Amino acid sequence: MLVSAVLASSSVLPVGQQQPPLPAAIVALLAVIAIGAVLLPDLWLVTRHVAVMAHEGAHATVGSAVGRRIQGVTFHRNGDGGTQLSSGGAAGTIVATVAGYLGPSGFGLGAAGLISAGHGIAVLWAGIAALALLMIPLRRSFGVLTVLCAFIALLALAGFATATTQVAFSYGLTWFLLASGVRMTLEHGTSAADAHILRSLTRIPNGFWSRIWLLGSLAALG
Repeated sequence: MLVSAVLASSSVLPVGQQQPPLPAAIVALLAVIAIGAVLLPDLWLVTRHVAVMAHEGAHATVGSAVGRRIQGVTFHRNGDGGTQLSSGGAAGTIVATVAGYLGPSGFGLGAAGLISAGHGIAVLWAGIAALALLMIPLRRSFGVLTVLCAFIALLALAGFATATTQVAFSYGLTWFLLASGVRMTLEHGTSAADAHILRSLTRIPNGFWSRIWLLGSLAALG
């Protein structure tokens, strides 16, 4: 019903319509707020679930791109998640596994590109589409609540908020994704489950993969 109401709303703006950039002072303020949501421990307990959605979404997206079937995606209350892919060659598994910790930064970089091109509102709709696709392989877990809440929030924002509010949110979301990519790689480091998987597949030490992820996320933020 919410989807129908949003699509029928006269306030829904054309996705391809360009919007002027926000003033630099507003962009800086949004950056501070978004980075605060990453750095402040109490806030991170909540906001990290968004970063984990991007992480698992990257596993699923790249896994599909290399020909794997997504058997299920789960999210847990403690901020962990998992993506189960169909079996196949080691090369595809390696590529899909590497993608996870680069996911938040990669999606943030794509959002920044849309904003730079004047399509801030398109960032919002891209997020809605990504969450809708994520629901397809979603299995019964805490993620049923978090993914659905995030989807409803973005959809309501796209349907009923002003253009300026939508663009401002897109800026903030972009900053958050870029900053959270760095925090996740630093927080998990060599103990990341993905690093253990990659070590078992390639015999390359965990530290190599954690450095690759950190360099990639820092480059995207830069």
